[in-house]
Amino acid sequence: MSTAAHIEALLKARIGLDAGAIGSGAVARAVRERQQARHAPDTEAYWQLLQGTADEFQALIEAVVVPETWFFRHREALLALGRFAAERAFADGRRTLRLLSLPCSTGEEPYSIAMALLDAGVPPGRFYIDAVDISARALARARQAQYGANAFRSAPLDFRDRYFSATPMGYVLDARVRAQVRLLQGNLVEPGLLAGEAPYDFVFCRNLLIYFDAAGQRQAVQTLVRLTMADGLLFVGPAEASVLSAQGLEPVGVPLTFAFRKPAAATQRARAPSHPPVHATQPPRMAAPPRLPRPPATMRPPAPRAFAPAAPPPAPPAADARAAELAAIAAMADRGELDAATAACVALLERAAPDADGAALADAYGMLGVLHDAAGRVAQAHAAYRKALYLDPSHQESLYHLAALLDTEGDHDGATRLRQRAQRHTRKHHG
Repeated sequence: MSTAAHIEALLKARIGLDAGAIGSGAVARAVRERQQARHAPDTEAYWQLLQGTADEFQALIEAVVVPETWFFRHREALLALGRFAAERAFADGRRTLRLLSLPCSTGEEPYSIAMALLDAGVPPGRFYIDAVDISARALARARQAQYGANAFRSAPLDFRDRYFSATPMGYVLDARVRAQVRLLQGNLVEPGLLAGEAPYDFVFCRNLLIYFDAAGQRQAVQTLVRLTMADGLLFVGPAEASVLSAQGLEPVGVPLTFAFRKPAAATQRARAPSHPPVHATQPPRMAAPPRLPRPPATMRPPAPRAFAPAAPPPAPPAADARAAELAAIAAMADRGELDAATAACVALLERAAPDADGAALADAYGMLGVLHDAAGRVAQAHAAYRKALYLDPSHQESLYHLAALLDTEGDHDGATRLRQRAQRHTRKHHG
């Protein structure tokens, strides 16, 4: 085995990186960069240095891991998270939500999660986020919370007006968002990652598994499942959904979110006792909330009715067929077949009988709005959401999605009213 192959094998063993996923050339460039920095005459000399110097392996990781992220990347998943989190928080007035972002890179993802929950009306004292990354350099940038234009690639940018201050050096994130996030250094490949922490309500691990080989993916998913509550949700990247399905996790069914839950059987088992407090070697959490009793095992953030019906009462055959058709349309959207999913949804609505149930049609119009929204057809999305709300004024998904659209157009008052309307319905439903 060549020295270069030995270095690639070391990276795979310690951080799970499959060099083939990023190209051996990328690893070779990182090795050359570190070799020159340490004045090693050749690759063999650098290998000896790498073996004998603990800090040098971390330096190599920093050279190999190049952050590629931005705020509100995969926006649909974050909007869905806001709805799920609000539902769960308002269902139990004492519950404090726990969320995990891994890898968190330079902070754009965990801070986007915090903004999404705040926008959904979840009070800041009712949730906190652990953000973990292997890169000390990335974590240092996340702590600075100052970002340039490259971090704002996804329109709309309404959140930037609400949560950032412009400076000559870029945009500085508001302290109220930073306070929701605890930044930690950690490695997903390490078996004891966050072993002292209780499981999380929501776990985001997006666009990391694609850099592991099949065996590494299986091991990583096992760790992520351990870190997720029995009734929690695990979000991955679009290219990673098949990895979770292959290991028996169940998609929630909300298009374009790539969110999964543990198999239904897992939620029926009794919960294990809470884990002990976080290890003393980890930094203390700011204003850590007290441990709260766990909710019943059957509690789960409900998926939108049209996308993943949660044990509805017996329905007539036509309603069953419509629900099955909507589930098939959601599956198309999850595969990225937006045009086919949109056409199928339109056809479903055109076939609907004049006396069809209004709430069921609202589900279909809500899904059509999501599909138009994802494709950038703003006017059509507006129309679909408003039709859904005409048929069902308390349609949660349409309320939140339409609020997000209004925010992008500068109608923040209108967006706030829609969110408050959704929250009033949630409180009434659970109160």
